[in-house]
Amino acid sequence: MRILSFLSLILFCLTNGFSQDIKINKPFYPDAAILDLKIDVVYLASDYLEGRQTGKPGEALAAEYIIHRFKELGWTAKGTDGSFLQPFPFKTITNPHANPDDAPIAGTGHNVVAYLDNGAENTVVVGGHYDHLGWGETGGSLHAHEKAIHNGADDNASGIAAMLRMAEILKDRKVGTNNNYLFIAFSGEEMGLFGSKYFVNNPTVPLASINYMLNMDMVGRLNEERVLAVNAVGTSPVWNEVLPTIKKGRLKIKTTDSGIGPSDHTSFYLKDIPVLHFFTGQHRQYHKPEDDVPLINFPGIYDVSEYLLAIIEKLDNKGKVEFTKTKQREERSAAAFKVTLGVMPDYVYSGTGMKIDAVIEGRVAHKAGLKDGDIVIKIGETDVKDIYGYMEGLSKYKAGDKAPVIVKRGKKEVEVEVVF
Repeated sequence: MRILSFLSLILFCLTNGFSQDIKINKPFYPDAAILDLKIDVVYLASDYLEGRQTGKPGEALAAEYIIHRFKELGWTAKGTDGSFLQPFPFKTITNPHANPDDAPIAGTGHNVVAYLDNGAENTVVVGGHYDHLGWGETGGSLHAHEKAIHNGADDNASGIAAMLRMAEILKDRKVGTNNNYLFIAFSGEEMGLFGSKYFVNNPTVPLASINYMLNMDMVGRLNEERVLAVNAVGTSPVWNEVLPTIKKGRLKIKTTDSGIGPSDHTSFYLKDIPVLHFFTGQHRQYHKPEDDVPLINFPGIYDVSEYLLAIIEKLDNKGKVEFTKTKQREERSAAAFKVTLGVMPDYVYSGTGMKIDAVIEGRVAHKAGLKDGDIVIKIGETDVKDIYGYMEGLSKYKAGDKAPVIVKRGKKEVEVEVVF
């Protein structure tokens, strides 16, 4: 009853002027679909859920809502013991030099697992995490002031809303019937991919039957250039074959190869499962209380979900997707650097260099005078052509070192000295 009461309040707000600044192109975006996306995001990103921190009451309320939606859509439970829930232990690691295996169990989180059985041999996994940072008291928050609820509208209520829309389409339209579908709302992602790691080690369908995995993490801020980052395309040769043929929502696709990344697809890649990770880009509200509903691009979420559905349709008759390991250079680079500039990279930037989406106040770049929109083209002696060149440049330094950094600022090149 509490979900239905809260949804009634949300529906009243949405139909009486809430988020009127978001413009919907009516000929292309069905009103009912956009309203459903809004309802899902508004509930999951409400103060009522107190930031959906793993193991807290807000996580339980979010899980209850997601289960309610799956039941409403006619999906069946595929968690533990016939439930939609898959409990897992998580740890809080405060010492980065400690052995994680020695850390005590801090609590229990819950994945939400739903299944659509088409009687097929293989199963496609679609996932996204629903946990966030609570009041920002644990690691990960970039909020420098007194504690506040981190609602995580983009990170990752947006991905869950897109996933629920896909669940409706796959059930009602009978799209992609040559695979079964396992939809997983992971928890524990923000604490270290605990939920997805637990699932792949304790799968509720045979791991060998998983065809491929699609992961949505932060898909709610599609920009004016309509750039969608699609990561991990090196995990199967089929991705480069199929993705260029898909034309949905006037999206501009920017790809990277590596199967390793800071989201739940990594857990599946490490089990030799082809994966893709979808992401509409970083922003200055990332991991702050300001990541809230009024900034969400709901038609953009719709377009992302349509793009994933098109992938599913394209692959429906291709059988089991081939897996490939990705380039080790990228994986090493991602783990090698020990220092940071204290900036948010623009991961959907496709030009030369590493574009700074936002400079974090009080960090290295801010103290050196770097600005939002600067494009890093050189760190020390390392030319920066892309995000991997940026990480390679950082890998040559340790805390306390000084380095010259050259950026493009408009039409000028500016050199600053940074102290890590």
